[in-house]
Amino acid sequence: MTPDLMDAGTERMAKHREVEALGRTASGGRSAGYSRVATPGEVDVTHGRILYLDDVSVSFDGFKAINKLSLDIAPGELRCIIGPNGAGKTTMMDIITGKTRPDEGSVFFGSTIDLLRHREAEIAQMGIGRKFQKPTVFEHLSVFENLEIALKTDKGVLASMRFRLGSAQSDRLAEVLHTIGLDASVSRQAGNLSHGQKQWLEIGMLLMQDPKLLLLDEPVAGMTDEETARTAELFLTLKGKHSLMVVEHDMSFIRTISEIVTVLCDGAVLAQGTLDEVQADERVIEVYLGR
Repeated sequence: MTPDLMDAGTERMAKHREVEALGRTASGGRSAGYSRVATPGEVDVTHGRILYLDDVSVSFDGFKAINKLSLDIAPGELRCIIGPNGAGKTTMMDIITGKTRPDEGSVFFGSTIDLLRHREAEIAQMGIGRKFQKPTVFEHLSVFENLEIALKTDKGVLASMRFRLGSAQSDRLAEVLHTIGLDASVSRQAGNLSHGQKQWLEIGMLLMQDPKLLLLDEPVAGMTDEETARTAELFLTLKGKHSLMVVEHDMSFIRTISEIVTVLCDGAVLAQGTLDEVQADERVIEVYLGR
């Protein structure tokens, strides 16, 4: 069954109708569905989507935080999520990462990995990284040591005691340092970095895990204008190599990085499109942007 999710975009649906008319699925004639066998460590993006949420709902003490939410993201896409406080943005990310279990609905990583069957640690190992608003780094360690700790290696006691950085790992660490713009600060204690630099370091720590999907919660909150601009450059660099879901309130930042913007309200998708399109939507103006 080809996933039929709300708000996937007019172009996607038109393409779906086209392939239906030819008597085959979007996967090129194979039976398409969530029942296909998953290869361990491999995310199946045959359908052109890396993340699916379908009719997801969750309530807390009678309050419906997420209400039949359907959303999907393409591989390499940078999706921006906006909406008023209490719209369900953080709860949505909690569900994706296994922190919260929904009452109903489906959540798939690619077309074969049912995230609702996995715990937080397993989901992280599969390639979904999450960054919270407040940076979390080891402040008494250097930038280099923070990135080294984040390497995707066996974290057992004996393995850690015997660990020696290999050439490929050194190259990867140097690559990430350059990507996050902290080459010149490699020996600095993380606690002495600026707020923006700590944010970049934490993103670098996630990148050391080689994630396929990054969830980033208000990444430029508290940054200077210069740091915000640098963060926009960083995200545009990551786009294509990774899929990114960015929750943010800074509309100038959103305009710099966005292609598709999804507006959440009352736990569901209110609107979706370019930033100009959603900013012109009367419903979005009423509940979020104001006049």
